[in-house]
Amino acid sequence: MTDLPLVCTLSPAAIEIRQQNLLNALVQRAIEHVELPNGYRLRFAAEGDIIREIAQVIDAERRCCRFLQFTLTAEPDAGPITLDLIGPPGTRDFLMALFDQR
Repeated sequence: MTDLPLVCTLSPAAIEIRQQNLLNALVQRAIEHVELPNGYRLRFAAEGDIIREIAQVIDAERRCCRFLQFTLTAEPDAGPITLDLIGPPGTRDFLMALFDQR
């Protein structure tokens, strides 16, 4: 993983809007939240438009938080969907602050 700075390029107002919309909406849909050493794992039931919603969040977050790495896993036979959000040291704390509103 490259050494990108652990910063978000959005303004504080834009971060607040994003927290209240895409990212927090996705976090609230997760059926499980697991802390990882360098991030979080979110697990979702395979229902509705969840994969599309996850893809929208990934697309938006890649633009402002370039240090984040996303791994999306869809289990076979309509099993759960897992999203890992990881990055350099400090990423878990950064994400925890974003998720704090859930």
